[in-house]
Amino acid sequence: MNYIKRDIEPTILEISKSFSALIITGPRQIGKTTTLLKLAEDGRNYVTLDDMEARRMAQTDPELFLSLHPSPLLIDEVQYAPELFSRIKIEIDNGAKPGSYWMTGSQAFRFMELAQESLAGRAAVLRMSSLSQHEIYGCGECEPFPLSFDSLRGRAATGTAIETAGQYDRIWRGSLPGYISGKFPNREVFYSSYLQLYIQRDIGDMMSRVDSLQFADFVRAAACRAGQMLNVHDIASDVSVTDDTAKRWLQLMEKSGVIFYLRPYSNNLLKRTVKTPKMYFFDTGLVAYLAKYTTPEILLNGAINGAILENYVVAEIVKSYANCGIEPIIHYYRDKDSKEIDVILESDGKLHPIEIKKTASPPTELAGAFKVLDSASLPRGIGAIICTKREFSAIDRNTAIVPVWTI
Repeated sequence: MNYIKRDIEPTILEISKSFSALIITGPRQIGKTTTLLKLAEDGRNYVTLDDMEARRMAQTDPELFLSLHPSPLLIDEVQYAPELFSRIKIEIDNGAKPGSYWMTGSQAFRFMELAQESLAGRAAVLRMSSLSQHEIYGCGECEPFPLSFDSLRGRAATGTAIETAGQYDRIWRGSLPGYISGKFPNREVFYSSYLQLYIQRDIGDMMSRVDSLQFADFVRAAACRAGQMLNVHDIASDVSVTDDTAKRWLQLMEKSGVIFYLRPYSNNLLKRTVKTPKMYFFDTGLVAYLAKYTTPEILLNGAINGAILENYVVAEIVKSYANCGIEPIIHYYRDKDSKEIDVILESDGKLHPIEIKKTASPPTELAGAFKVLDSASLPRGIGAIICTKREFSAIDRNTAIVPVWTI
């Protein structure tokens, strides 16, 4: 099994030069600990709070815990002992060196609430996700998804073009390190075990008395609607729970880093926009597994082939920013007249519209949808049609045609 170099590594090392504490959050089994251990090979103490004895000491006597595990220190699953945060704050205020404390934790929202109460202004926070397409298949340096013709052209020049079938193989395989690295080669067993562990550990920690079988069915029902506008009632109906229960369970899935949302873009000049978010999964392999697509070929021709491609592209764009330590300003657009733009990236005071299509020959009229943004309060920047075309090209001077494989 080979280590897959993570795009976030330079950001981690750079931040550690100025902050005494660094917190890496993200869902289970996406490589947080593996990455930090790799970066710590030159010498750093390590302790995991999955170890019940270490957890007990961290909770009951954090001062003794830190004396037994001196800095520089990597603390894994630190959310199990929030008592440590106050002690680490004291150590920082007493002059702890930059990079003294690296910490990882799942359940990002709960973890962040605990950390921010004690370490506000003293700890840098990075959000880590599953592997990006660039990390698995790409080359060259990581950068946020670019918004200029020169950058997009350069991105295409450093990669290797693939056909549509190859792109759906990537979508089907997903982005979880355990499977992609070859450590767990049986895909069905890997994702089945991943789902069971996720429900038992992350969901069990956040909410007691959850029916594990019913929750698994709920995750599956949500996966079948990935890349679509959220309809809580339909998901709830599929598994015979109330809408309120469905909302709570979706919040758990978001907090644990399995799903994320794009909120609709609107301002005072665009008054007819819808209010419903769109839901995406960070890992399309999990979506394909839950939706029972047993091969990439079946997925390519299946009912969700367009939605899962959109999910894949949006997740890759978000990852490209997160791996550089940047929080993207990203939305989608849909109004009550059914005018829609899949993605709007806001950058440098401009709105960059993006359409995502399965076709390898996007028609020029797709760019016409972007004109709705001409009524927005910010100017429209370079737009893109992201599709399965092999080569980078353009519709006009304002709209690039971008192959999915270049993201």
